[in-house]
Amino acid sequence: DINFKNVKFKYQSNLENKVLEDINININGGKMTALVGQSGSGKSTLLSLIPRLYDPNSGEIQIDGQNIKKVNLSSLRKQISIVDQNITLFDDTIFNNIKYAKPEASDDEIFKAAEQSMCLDFIEKLEKKYNTMIGENGVKLSGGERQRLSIARAFLKNSNIILLDEATSSLDSETEQKIQKALDKLTYKKTTIVIAHRLSTILNSDNIYVMSQGSIVGSGKHEDLLKQSTIYKNFYNRQIFDN
Repeated sequence: DINFKNVKFKYQSNLENKVLEDINININGGKMTALVGQSGSGKSTLLSLIPRLYDPNSGEIQIDGQNIKKVNLSSLRKQISIVDQNITLFDDTIFNNIKYAKPEASDDEIFKAAEQSMCLDFIEKLEKKYNTMIGENGVKLSGGERQRLSIARAFLKNSNIILLDEATSSLDSETEQKIQKALDKLTYKKTTIVIAHRLSTILNSDNIYVMSQGSIVGSGKHEDLLKQSTIYKNFYNRQIFDN
């Protein structure tokens, strides 16, 4: 379980701007929780507080009742996998880029992670297979291939908490379906927090928090929010229209 208690946050570079204001949320262990809201509402910042990329200015974040500021940073981050559009890849082989998530992993574990994340689709077509050099930040791969490497790392790490800042909007529908299948496997029975850009994510979530201007302005399941939250209803209708 992940709990935010009276969390406030603003960036040091812009102290005038309150990015998060009095966040009180309970994220249930082993379930999928979605964050929905317009660009700039604070969703990505909220996610980045969990692995302590930043610390809140006030309030606290607890995992299973423990304040994360009192936990060893590397042990905290071992429990967390992040899949987003800003994956850092190295000018190295596909094999080593996956292995980066768990340096002590066996070859078999790496092959299994590649298979689970649908990476085999493109690895098998490459002349040097796993030994293919991918260039600085994976320039020799497509967006969908880079995304699948990110998911392969998360499978290999096998952490209890998965943070997804979905970045499938720029992918073609066939690639998007493959990535969605891989994500469904990855997040099964894991504590998952997802910034929802896709309708299916919203509908499949156990709970949804609606964010606006750094505050939580609604929460509940999809059907409840359609009735209770104008912001959510507008977001959902726009999604249908966009799709």
